[in-house]
Amino acid sequence: MSGELSEMIGYPAAILTTVAFVPQAWKSWRTRDLSGISLPMYALFTLGVALWLAYGLLIASTPIVIGNGITLMLASVVLWLKLGEKR
Repeated sequence: MSGELSEMIGYPAAILTTVAFVPQAWKSWRTRDLSGISLPMYALFTLGVALWLAYGLLIASTPIVIGNGITLMLASVVLWLKLGEKR
């Protein structure tokens, strides 16, 4: 696949998956209600996003790095809130 075509797919994919995550992070931050969030799922999800970020860095893919970097920050906030809920 040409670099140009892969970026035409990669950037919208990164934008959509990252933007889709914003409402959950915002609601979790605002309400502090994480009762519907599964801790094991979120821990695995956050680890998976971190690995996608590492993969993107290794292959030097800007859409993967940007999308997963932002998503990792948002997912980390929700995970941190969920972990704080347990205390």
